[in-house]
Amino acid sequence: MPDYAPLYMPGDVITVTTSGAVVGGKTLMVSGNGTVATATAGSKVIGVAGCDIASGAEGPMHGRGQVHITTAAGAITAGDNVYAAASGNVASLAAASGATAGDINNARAALGVALTTAADTALVTWMEC
Repeated sequence: MPDYAPLYMPGDVITVTTSGAVVGGKTLMVSGNGTVATATAGSKVIGVAGCDIASGAEGPMHGRGQVHITTAAGAITAGDNVYAAASGNVASLAAASGATAGDINNARAALGVALTTAADTALVTWMEC
């Protein structure tokens, strides 16, 4: 059996790239493939900015949950909620048949949020939330 360890643990400092200027101490959300922005009301928060970071620059984020790299089952877009799929892979909850934001069964199935975009069978980076 191969060994596995998460890429990051909760509270770890993670280097992120911003899609807009952020202020230290503000909550962050996924804004694109591998990018973050200041969280908006109701967004999926993935961490807190460690300092002010200019738009398009890299800087520190204190992550909210463990970060994993797993094989995608179907296409996944950064920012999608992911859930357990066949063979231990993860799939996009947005792509699940009949998935809606208010569906309690889907909410229970969500493992976390995709930090990167991935095609079917490619590796996707996601954070537990």
